[in-house]
Amino acid sequence: MNIQHILNKLASRDPGIMGIENFKQSAVLIPLVKLDGEIHVLFEVRSMHLRRQPGDICFPGGRIDPEDNSPMDCAIRETTEELGITYNQISDVTPIDYVVADMGRVIYPFVGKISGVSNIAPNESEVGEVFYVPLSFFKETEPESYLVNVKVFPEENFPFNLIVGGEKYNWNTRHVEELFYRYEDRVIWGLTAKILRHFLKLIQE
Repeated sequence: MNIQHILNKLASRDPGIMGIENFKQSAVLIPLVKLDGEIHVLFEVRSMHLRRQPGDICFPGGRIDPEDNSPMDCAIRETTEELGITYNQISDVTPIDYVVADMGRVIYPFVGKISGVSNIAPNESEVGEVFYVPLSFFKETEPESYLVNVKVFPEENFPFNLIVGGEKYNWNTRHVEELFYRYEDRVIWGLTAKILRHFLKLIQE
């Protein structure tokens, strides 16, 4: 093996996220619907029977399965399963920037149009209810922003002797921004709020 062989080998591949095969990958859909002549965003309230984040507000979506041909296929499939609608009711699905989140997660968000909302029949095992918020509300409302401090706690047998500074090593601490949108008695926060704010930024630029 020589230098040129190494460079040719690297040039033949598309760069991605290092270690992505170990990340939890999921896809979500930001569903846009027309109600009373106005654009609304559809949200789900997660069922209280779920082990993870029961009662939280989210977009339709979920884990990418091996059977999904792409993240977009996952977002559409999950939306049909969770809302009890057909594939024909979802159209013009468009990707926006994906999210590399804390704890090794990658989320692929999409935006799409849903028709026939009167036929929506949420899957009760996953969705407690759905509700709609006028897009104009979000365009006119800035989310509340708060910081969460993240600290580093090495495990007990961490080899401090192998790093400069040892136990006094100056770990970089960081802050995680959490956003909150309040609409009537609803609170939209977490990754849902972050994806929503980014979507709003894209359509307003």
